[in-house]
Amino acid sequence: MEYTIASKEQLRDLWTKTYNTEGKPDWSHILPYYADDLLFRDSVQEIRGKAEFAAMTERLARRSGTLKMAVVNTAQDGRVIFLEWIMTLSFKKYPDSSIYGSSRVTLGESGKIIEQRDYYDLWGDIFDNIPRFGPAYRKFMRRKFG
Repeated sequence: MEYTIASKEQLRDLWTKTYNTEGKPDWSHILPYYADDLLFRDSVQEIRGKAEFAAMTERLARRSGTLKMAVVNTAQDGRVIFLEWIMTLSFKKYPDSSIYGSSRVTLGESGKIIEQRDYYDLWGDIFDNIPRFGPAYRKFMRRKFG
């Protein structure tokens, strides 16, 4: 079987299947679509290689109580696909937190994912769900940066 991405619709379908109804994600069906020399970056880390990316997905699954994602928009320009999403995480002592973000996925000439860059405000979105702390954090951010 040839594991290549041909369209934003195909990627959206694969992405959506990663987050199952029990809340624990499973990337095993989508990992074959990533190139071995993948570059992944987000607000927290930079990872090189599919094996390291797979290890990161396992750590994320272990740390979260539940992890769900809804893809709300997609766009494609040649070999670049953008996905806008809402990820909902729960951790042991805290209520569910929704993180709003997007991913820019770049396909290589072979049709495999060679780069993925995720964009989101991790701390702001998580802090918003902590009583009293969220409003104080947003007030601080507006005062210092807004």
